[in-house]
Amino acid sequence: MTATPPPAARNRVGAHVPVAARGLAGTGLAYARRVGAETVQVFVANPRGWATPPGNPAQDEEFRTACAEGGIPAYVHAPYLINFGSDSAATRERSAESLRHSLRRGHAIGALGVVLHTGSAVGTAPDGGSRRAEAMAQVRADVRPLLDELDRLGDDAPWLLLEPTAGQGRSLCSRMEDLAEYVAALDGHPRVGVCLDTCHAFAAGHDLAAPGGVKEALDTLTAAAGPGRLRLIHANDSEDAVGARKDRHANIGAGLIGAQPFRDLFAHPATEGVPLIVETPDRKHGGDGTGHAMDIAVLKELREASS
Repeated sequence: MTATPPPAARNRVGAHVPVAARGLAGTGLAYARRVGAETVQVFVANPRGWATPPGNPAQDEEFRTACAEGGIPAYVHAPYLINFGSDSAATRERSAESLRHSLRRGHAIGALGVVLHTGSAVGTAPDGGSRRAEAMAQVRADVRPLLDELDRLGDDAPWLLLEPTAGQGRSLCSRMEDLAEYVAALDGHPRVGVCLDTCHAFAAGHDLAAPGGVKEALDTLTAAAGPGRLRLIHANDSEDAVGARKDRHANIGAGLIGAQPFRDLFAHPATEGVPLIVETPDRKHGGDGTGHAMDIAVLKELREASS
């Protein structure tokens, strides 16, 4: 008998879950149940390597079926090494193969989206200046064909979700305004969306902790990327001050963003139906999921208070 998914909240709240040992379903979904996650994010490859493991078709199907029956939206985070703005042709080739792998594996497990860090303009132009224009041209040349491949996967293909970074280095996209150029470089493809990381946005200078700060950031995101492109939120507090350009996550309410802005996040029209995933520290709580369970519980309380 097929289980009936629970009624969907305005915003499901979940976590990035481990998948080692017993795999996507055995480890990942067991962890999700333990921490109270209503949505999950996973890696399908080593996040700090170039390997593209084929996966286990039986485990993929088990995970896909369990998520569908439980009403648990799943997302994939692509490896961190991917950078289409690099001045190294080898890095860009590996980046294309790595992202292609995440998109195909994401499709196999029924993921709704694949999160991609937007990268940086590594290197220096021949005249000693910025490589930004060249790097954005590379993004178009390398990613646009992958979107064509995505189209061929069918209507159930995952979205490619652009995640602006914290602004460190020569970031191609950290401020919400930067999304306009990035989305335009990909021809406004209908399966290009956005994953907003609250810690990244705060680090890049969007003061989410200020009165009206969340509304201002979300309004700017919507104007830059277009309505309906916000598809996922990484809900992370920040250990560092606004504008610090440092990507150091804190538990919800324990950092310099604070808890109230997350309540404001739930109330904004642009977040309607958009899941929240915590990527907050868990090791300081024992590494057994306790920290994630605490953050998920806090976010659920804030969700209730905002309704």
